[in-house]
Amino acid sequence: MTLNENDKKIIFDSIRDIHDFPKPGIVFKDITTLLNNKQAFKLLMDHLEERYKDYNLDYIAGIDSRGFIFGAPLADRLGIGFVPVRKKGKLPSTTICEKYELEYGFDEVEVHLDAFNEEVGCRVLLIDDLIATGGTAVASAKLVKDTKADLVEVCFLMNLDFLKGVPKVEKIAPVYSILEI
Repeated sequence: MTLNENDKKIIFDSIRDIHDFPKPGIVFKDITTLLNNKQAFKLLMDHLEERYKDYNLDYIAGIDSRGFIFGAPLADRLGIGFVPVRKKGKLPSTTICEKYELEYGFDEVEVHLDAFNEEVGCRVLLIDDLIATGGTAVASAKLVKDTKADLVEVCFLMNLDFLKGVPKVEKIAPVYSILEI
């Protein structure tokens, strides 16, 4: 299930570009203007609910932090649990972590060891707002798999196609992107 071109345009037009943020040469995709646009946000959430209602999901895992914004309300709409995948040091209980490479250095994401209530094979959707080079998404997908969950799909609102992150994630799980940029 995909959105028609008009619906994609409504969502796309509600996302603001901020040039030279967080550093010169970067065009930041600001979703705050999507979130405060009730028509666009409802259209997006209705689409996600329709797409995933028959996937028999047990959990949605959202990537820190914008994945929380879409993942938690979607989990509520589907009547399932939500699990945050956080940057290192943000979760209070026992965690497992995955390191990934940045342009200069490394970072880590983590999830609680019992995030999916130790349910082997539970069906999980991983979600985030945007995929660029794929480092965070790949690390997050590996974490979900490390918990013995079944990672059904990884969903992104936007795919910055020119940065080639999706093929890296597709080695781990199927990917669905709403907007190709």
